[in-house]
Amino acid sequence: MLADDVVFYSPIVFTPQRGKAITKQYLQAAAATLPGPPADSSSSVGGGGFHYTKQILAGDTAVLEFETTMQRKHVNGVDIIRAKEGRIIEFRVMIRPLQAINIMHEQMRAALEALH
Repeated sequence: MLADDVVFYSPIVFTPQRGKAITKQYLQAAAATLPGPPADSSSSVGGGGFHYTKQILAGDTAVLEFETTMQRKHVNGVDIIRAKEGRIIEFRVMIRPLQAINIMHEQMRAALEALH
């Protein structure tokens, strides 16, 4: 689904990552980093794994809000995805709180190194 010239904006690095190969690597590292789906879909806020909680669709853009828990910290963020002709051309990830970004930074670095 990624366009060859997709641009990925990570909460971890300050420069846009351009191209399908690097975007795929970042998404694979994120999948390895973020805890999986909640064991019980009725789990309370602050518990459980990665799951989307809201979506907003407007034209060529989707905003998907997500939640998860990392090292016992409640994390939420959004994926902002733009598509053209059925391909993702832009993928932005925003995450909070700062402690979650720091945890994710450490884990993403290790996951990206493992992919090389």
